[in-house]
Amino acid sequence: MSFHETIRRSQAAASAAKTAVQGLGELPEWDLSHLYPGIDSPEFKGDLDRVLMEAQALAGRYRGKLAELAGERDGSALLAEAVKSYEALSDLLGRIGAYAGLVYSGDTTDPQRAKFYGDTQDKLNAAITELLFFELELNRIEPEVMAKVSGEGPLSHWKPWIDDLARDKPHQLEDRIEALFHEKSMTGAAAWNRLFDETIASLRFPFGDEELTLELTLNKLQDSDGEVRRAAAEVLSTVFRKELRTFALITNTLAKDKEISDRWRKFEDVADSRHLANRVEREVVDALVSAVREAYPRLSHRYYRLKAKWFGRDALDFWDRNAPLPQVEQRAIPWTEARETVLSAYGAFSPKMADIAKRFFDEHWIDAPPRPGKAPGAFAHPTVPSAHPYVLLNYQGKPRDVMTLAHELGHGVHQVLAAPNGALMAPTPLTLAETASVFGEMLTFRRLLDGTVDPKQRKAMLAAKVEDMINTVVRQIAFYSFERKVHEARREGELTPEALCELWMGVQAESLGPAIRLSAGYEPYWCYIPHFIHSPFYVYAYAFGDCLVNSLYGVYQSAAEGFQDRYFALLSAGGSKPYSELLKPFGLDAKDPGFWQIGLRMIEGMIIELEGME
Repeated sequence: MSFHETIRRSQAAASAAKTAVQGLGELPEWDLSHLYPGIDSPEFKGDLDRVLMEAQALAGRYRGKLAELAGERDGSALLAEAVKSYEALSDLLGRIGAYAGLVYSGDTTDPQRAKFYGDTQDKLNAAITELLFFELELNRIEPEVMAKVSGEGPLSHWKPWIDDLARDKPHQLEDRIEALFHEKSMTGAAAWNRLFDETIASLRFPFGDEELTLELTLNKLQDSDGEVRRAAAEVLSTVFRKELRTFALITNTLAKDKEISDRWRKFEDVADSRHLANRVEREVVDALVSAVREAYPRLSHRYYRLKAKWFGRDALDFWDRNAPLPQVEQRAIPWTEARETVLSAYGAFSPKMADIAKRFFDEHWIDAPPRPGKAPGAFAHPTVPSAHPYVLLNYQGKPRDVMTLAHELGHGVHQVLAAPNGALMAPTPLTLAETASVFGEMLTFRRLLDGTVDPKQRKAMLAAKVEDMINTVVRQIAFYSFERKVHEARREGELTPEALCELWMGVQAESLGPAIRLSAGYEPYWCYIPHFIHSPFYVYAYAFGDCLVNSLYGVYQSAAEGFQDRYFALLSAGGSKPYSELLKPFGLDAKDPGFWQIGLRMIEGMIIELEGME
C-alpha cells in the first residue's frame, strides 16, 4: 500500500481508526480528514496553491497603502476590509500548517511525512513572507490616527488586536530585514527544531528483549518495581550520552540564533522576548521565580524527604522520584474509565464544559495510542477557528495519564471557546494558556479524591497530586533557571556537553534537595526536554498557570455565585483582553507580591496533610 493510501485510510472513519493497547481497550486515533481528506487530495493541493496567490494579491492591494487608507474619511471601513482579508488568509495558512504538523507528529521518523511537512513549510513560508508587511505597516500608522479609526466603525471589532500589536512595535525591524529573518528561519531555527524532533523520535532504548521508544522508556520510571525503574534510568542515560554532542550542538546553535535575534530587536534580557510574547511584565515573572525558589525547602525538599521515609530510606535515587508509593495497588486504567472520569468531573463543574469535552471523544479529535515514531508527550493543537482543536496523547493507563487527558482537554475546551474571536484574537498568551488545562486537572483530582475512602488509596492520590504540582511549579521554575544559565553563558561562547550537564545538575540539586540522590547518569537528562528547543522560556507558564489556578480554585471553593459564568467569560476572551483585566472579576492580581504565595501555600497544605497520615 502506498504512503498516501496509508495516510488516507488512517484518517477515515473512526471505526477503523482505533487501536487496542496493552489491555487498555480501544484507544482512539484522530480523524484529520476534518481538515483535509488526505495529503495528496485536490482540496489540500488547491489550498496550498491558492494561499500564495492570495497572499501576493493582498500584498499588491495594500503594501505601502495602509497609512493612506487610515487617513481617508472612511478609513475605519477601508482598514477593516483589509484586516478582514488578512484574517481570512491567516486562518487558511493556519489550517494548512496545522494539518501538515499533525500528519508529521503521527510519525516523525517517516521520511515521506517529513518531506511532506518540509515541503509544506517551504510554501507556507513564501506566503507568510508576502504578508509580513501588513502588521509592520499597521504599527507605523500614527498612534492618534490609529486610535481614531480603530475606536469607531467596522475596525473597532479588531481594536484589541491592534492595541496588542502595538506592544511589538519597539522591537520590529525594517521590512526587508524582517523578511530575511523569516525566510532564513527555515534553514535556521526551524531546521534545528526538526533535527531535534527526528533525532528524539528515532531513539531506541534496549530494555530486555525489546527496543523501546523514549515515551515508553520514560514510562518505566513510574513502574512499581524499583529494579525496572533503575534499569530504565540507566538505559536512558546510556542512549542520551551517545547523542549528547548532537543535542549540545542543537542547543548551542539555537541559543546563538536567539541571541542574534534579541540583539537586533533590542531585547535586554535573555527572556524578554518570551515575556513580550506572553504579554506579561518581567517583574511579575521575576516575582514568581523568586517566590518558588524561596519555597523549595518547604515544598520539594520537604516532600521528597517524606517520600524517602515512606520507602525506608534517607534519600531516594533520582529514578525513584516519581515512583508509585510502596504497598499501594497499581492498576492500568482502561480508556473508557479515563474518559468517564474526566467527563464526570467536568460535568460536575459545568454541563457546558463536559459537553464541549465530549465532542473530542465523539468526533474523533483525539489520538491516544503510543506508536513508534509518534511525537512524545502530549499536546492540544488549536488548529484554526474555522476548524477545531486536536489532542495528542501517549496513553498508557497510568493515573498520571488520566490527569494528562484532563489537562489537554482543558486546553481543548479553552480553544473551542476562544475560537469565535477569529484567527487574530483567538490565540491566548501563555500567561492564561495553562489556566483551563490545570483547572481541568484540579477538577478531576478533587472529584477522584472526594470519592476515595480507602486511606492508602487516598494517601497515594494526594501524594501523586503533590508530585504533579511540584513537577509543574518547582521543576518548571528549575527548568527556567537552567535555560537562563544556558542562554546567558552562550553569550560568552559555546558550551561543551559537559558544561551543559554541569548547569543541569546544579539547578536540579538546588530544586530537588538533599533527599533526591543525583548520582552519575542523571547528567544528560536535560537533552530530551522539547520546550528548551521549540519554545525557549515557555516553561515558566506552567508554574504561572498552576499558581494562578490554585488561587482561582480557592475562589471557586468559596462558592462565589456566578463563578462558572465568569470562568467561561475568561476562556472565551482568548487573546482579546490582557490577563490582568481577565483576573479582576475574581479579585485576583498577579502583580500583588503576595499573589504567588496563595498557590504555594495550597501545595504546602497538601504536604502537611500527607505528614499527618503517618
